[in-house]
Amino acid sequence: MPHPYRLADEGDVITPALVFYPELIRKNVARVVELAGSPDRLRPHAKTHKTREITRLQLDAGVSKHKCATIAEAEVLADAGVPDVLIAYQLLGPNLRRLVALARKFPRTQFSALIDHPTGAEGLSRAAAEAGRDFGFLVDLDVGQHRSGIAPGDAAANLYEQAAKLPGLRAEGLHAYDGHNNQEPRADREAAVRAGLKPVLDLRAELERRGLPVQRIVAGGTPTFPVYAAIRDVPGLECSPGTYVLHDHGYGSKYPDFTGITPAAVILTRVVSRPTANRVTFDAGNKAVGSDPPMAKRIHLLDVPDCEIVGHNEEHLIVETPAADRFAPGDLVYALPGHVCPTVAQYREALTAEGGRITGKWVIASRDRVLTV
Repeated sequence: MPHPYRLADEGDVITPALVFYPELIRKNVARVVELAGSPDRLRPHAKTHKTREITRLQLDAGVSKHKCATIAEAEVLADAGVPDVLIAYQLLGPNLRRLVALARKFPRTQFSALIDHPTGAEGLSRAAAEAGRDFGFLVDLDVGQHRSGIAPGDAAANLYEQAAKLPGLRAEGLHAYDGHNNQEPRADREAAVRAGLKPVLDLRAELERRGLPVQRIVAGGTPTFPVYAAIRDVPGLECSPGTYVLHDHGYGSKYPDFTGITPAAVILTRVVSRPTANRVTFDAGNKAVGSDPPMAKRIHLLDVPDCEIVGHNEEHLIVETPAADRFAPGDLVYALPGHVCPTVAQYREALTAEGGRITGKWVIASRDRVLTV
């Protein structure tokens, strides 16, 4: 089947392999900046790509505020030159010491983190004192996912006010991730976003009434990005998509309003067996592709028509297809991951391809939990 990923030197690739297409990544970044209206309205999540190179492509496009979930991801961002890094996670225990080390190593980067409990605020304040510099904080709001955060309301306002009084902390705003809003129809997602945003805006108004600054509201993820991007009447609203730089089949097949964004990462996989007349087995096991989606949606084989995934083990992907007789052991097939973020984390490096040939390798640097701090 024709697709834009074919490589003239595909026979030299050791499979399974992850391949990035930098030109498509650049186009995706440009398109998201266009949808947002300005790079200043973006704070993309680094969990998808975990690389210095893609971070720099975003910086080249004017995207200077970034978001991550781990100290390792924050280190990669700072090392790539990002001036403003939000660690969208509650930092506790030894991670506070690592934040101090990170701040000392990268004095030109401004770091902030999430809090949803006084314990987290107090720990962040102690870390600031040890580092000898301020850290920003955003109160993490639970807007319906019930994974982390505190519900918008008096308790959230009181936490914000208490944290703002602690030494070494900068009150920067609110964080409202709505990962539960993944409705396929755009109208349904838009209604859910508007409903969830109202209590957040009410909280902001209360904080400002108390004389407290709320510089930014960091909101949404990839599914709700098109909705937040179209909201232009909320000052300081920052959109936080992550998947868009590489995109994947999961989002691409589900959300038609992601126009102009193209999958920019593929998996190359080889046929390793033809066990029955209608079965083909590939080497793209669950160590090669993210296995959090249901089995049937973990990988989309571009070159295999009418196939159904019937088995997925550590080193094997088993499919049934009426076209099984077209494939022989050793044949190479291109595939799109169903969920690209955990797929990227399976690889130490990604090959890069431009002009129809392999051009190099990018290290997936922050797939490791600890780098230098």
